[in-house]
Amino acid sequence: MMFDGNTALDIEREANTALTYIEQWGAKNKLRFAPHKTCAMVMTRKLKYDNPRLKMGSVDIALSKQVKILGLHIDSKLTFNEHVGKQTAKALDIFKQVSRAAKINWGLHPEVVRQIYVAAVEPIILYAASAWAPAADKIGVQKLLNSVQRGFAQKLCKSYRTVSLHSALTLAGILPLDLRIQEAAALYETKRGSPLPELGDRETESKVGFAETPHPALHMDIIFERLEDQSLVDRHNVQEVRIFTDGSKIEGKVGAALSVWKGESEVRNQKFSLSAYCTVYQAELLAICRATGGILKGRERSYGLYSDSMAALETVANHSSLHPLAVESRENLRKALTQGKDVSLYWIKAHAGLQGNERADELAKEAALALKRKPDYDKCPVSFAKRSIRNQTLKKKKKNKKPLKFNPEHIFGEQSRKKKKKKKKKKKKKKKNLT
Repeated sequence: MMFDGNTALDIEREANTALTYIEQWGAKNKLRFAPHKTCAMVMTRKLKYDNPRLKMGSVDIALSKQVKILGLHIDSKLTFNEHVGKQTAKALDIFKQVSRAAKINWGLHPEVVRQIYVAAVEPIILYAASAWAPAADKIGVQKLLNSVQRGFAQKLCKSYRTVSLHSALTLAGILPLDLRIQEAAALYETKRGSPLPELGDRETESKVGFAETPHPALHMDIIFERLEDQSLVDRHNVQEVRIFTDGSKIEGKVGAALSVWKGESEVRNQKFSLSAYCTVYQAELLAICRATGGILKGRERSYGLYSDSMAALETVANHSSLHPLAVESRENLRKALTQGKDVSLYWIKAHAGLQGNERADELAKEAALALKRKPDYDKCPVSFAKRSIRNQTLKKKKKNKKPLKFNPEHIFGEQSRKKKKKKKKKKKKKKKNLT
């Protein structure tokens, strides 16, 4: 719970009222709270202030300088120094174990060390990065992060301990942790709905909330069959209407289309335009979604829906997938079933000479290249957001990049040392000869 006020008395009054209500609610529902395990923290910019006296029942609630919530250590000044210190200590423990088995001339392969770093160390450091990302700009925090990253970077490029951080990072091909933290925070905000500068006011594609999906009792089994040649397609040609869908991305443009067939002839088709940053996967899902929407408006009783995208069909068939187009497609199929319509889904092999699929592919390419109207679907995929944020990170890295001072002793230490020894021996021999 959070309370604010101009004075400690205002906070004390509000907090104690809420705590009394919680205690009474717990008593009614046969729940007992432990006030002696509860912590409170005062957050203010004032240098002098009074601490509020908080009580639950007759037990005082202790005030502390920091609290831990879901693994995030929050201090009263929001410096997050304690959190960064503990996370870096965990990462250093992993490094100590890795350093025992990864030496310059023997031990773990650098790619194994990279996998440990990416899969174990970075997630530990980046945990809850969106909450404390501004703290990564402080010099003290950067020193803690550098102490972790330098060791792993040296192990990745198999260099000596004298190699500098910037040289090791460049040779290892990894990004500085402070930039990775800012990147993780930016991606989190983008997923929450904050627009990217490159997209203007266009929103990022986000998953549908679980509460907005139909109740699990209303779920229907969605199964699709695989048809790999024309003979199998002809054998399953028993529906009144067949709909072929396809998506295409060509010359940096994206389009989708559907072709409606009755018997052996096409009766109508539709083309859809998508924004240039959209993916073929989105185009395939959009075509399936619009096809299922058209089935609801049709008068026929049986339909066959054909797509050459296995990924799109599996997404639609998987009820745990919360992609907005997949959720809408499943809802359309459920409504079609309540209308007494029979809809069969089929996967067909792409570019195998199947008449309906080739026609849908042709229409999708025309939609991508020829349509000059406002996009029918312009939600930005998360993959594009990740790519844009990574490009911004690389630009920041170039601005902050220091010139790499290459010293062969750091990387090829043994060879350079041997050369020095040989030179010393030659000098000694020359001196002896002169004497």
